[in-house]
Amino acid sequence: MIINVRESSIVRPAEEMPKSILWISSLDQLMSSNHMKSVYFYQSNGLANFFDTKVMKEALSRALVPFYPMAGRLSNDQNGRKEIDCNGEGVLLVEADTTSLVDDLGDFRPTSELEKLVPTMKDFNDISSIPLLLLQVTYFKCGGVSLGVAMQHNVADGTSGLHFVNTWSDIARGLDIAVPPYINRTILRARDPPRPSFPHVEYQTPPTLKSRSNVEPSQTKSSIFKLTRNQIQALKAKVKESGSTINYSSYVVLAGHLWRCVCKARRLSDDQETKMQIPVDGRSRLRPPLPPGYFGNVLFKATPTALSADLLAKPLSYAVGLIHEALTRMDDHYLRSALDYLEVQPDLSRLSSRPHIFACPNIGITSWRLPIHDADFGWGRPIFMGPARVLYDSIGYVLSSPINDGSLSVVISLQSNVMELFEQCIYVDI
Repeated sequence: MIINVRESSIVRPAEEMPKSILWISSLDQLMSSNHMKSVYFYQSNGLANFFDTKVMKEALSRALVPFYPMAGRLSNDQNGRKEIDCNGEGVLLVEADTTSLVDDLGDFRPTSELEKLVPTMKDFNDISSIPLLLLQVTYFKCGGVSLGVAMQHNVADGTSGLHFVNTWSDIARGLDIAVPPYINRTILRARDPPRPSFPHVEYQTPPTLKSRSNVEPSQTKSSIFKLTRNQIQALKAKVKESGSTINYSSYVVLAGHLWRCVCKARRLSDDQETKMQIPVDGRSRLRPPLPPGYFGNVLFKATPTALSADLLAKPLSYAVGLIHEALTRMDDHYLRSALDYLEVQPDLSRLSSRPHIFACPNIGITSWRLPIHDADFGWGRPIFMGPARVLYDSIGYVLSSPINDGSLSVVISLQSNVMELFEQCIYVDI
């Protein structure tokens, strides 16, 4: 796919904002310094002004007023700690076109082709010059459009990122801001003095491979799998067969199924320990809950651990129960302790998300059961939204359906020969 860039411009807030430095929490500091890439696809509605960039730019400029940190730049304080310089320098918006068709991209699995629809940072030299948000509107030959979004992860998690994009789309449709962003992040400061009361194994070194598995290392491959409402219900029924009386969520049941399938595909030894990394939104778990519209990262980690033999020999309810217990543990007491634990660490960069945390024999499964299909700029909802790139091997995302039919899609990255075996069991083992 060849991308022709028509124009690149910096969009600044519609109003002059006071310049300030925004303190960011330990949860922000932990995030990868990469821009997280996602892409939306829209079908043409036949209108002459379909995805008019003038409308997009004006709405974007207005959205950057309440979300003014997004128009700033990352910087480091005198101790090397990241902060946001709210200087109003703006975000990047690229307008492009291609002779390709949206259908050429198939099921929208993350590939190098899909990543071409999102701007890159290659033209920027250091963090103080890189826009925190990079956007690209690409017009396809068939009339469809994609919106590529690259958002700096130290600035926002998925919930906050979607809050911004969905607010931008509301403004483009002439609507008022439904929920203003809450900018002050000091609400997530550690207690003084910090008093962690748990060991917080989620931030400790994950299990490593005890012995070479029967599957040789190979190149990483990303794939997407759709599970229908009936298939999700079948997995839930399978859990009930073991006598469980808990009504587990679709995500928890599916995550347990994926954990078992990955272990099976990797052919791990029976005594191999494996850890699942699950990002947990703390907004509603903290007491009191964070204010509506809190803008920043509030992702904690739940990390159930098990032996491969137990996951495969015991029923699905075993894996599901471990995940449920790990998530249930994430209450206010535990999360406040986590904030204190992070505060006393001498080097937070050592704990940040890196490839080895997710690599075999481990796995990370993130729920994107969020309002990912609500970005209607006035020409209809997206037909698909998902990651343009999976950053590391062994990371998966659970996506909600764009048509609310109860189905879920799984985007996952695995070594290609592991993927071959995974593809065989994800549906067969339901």
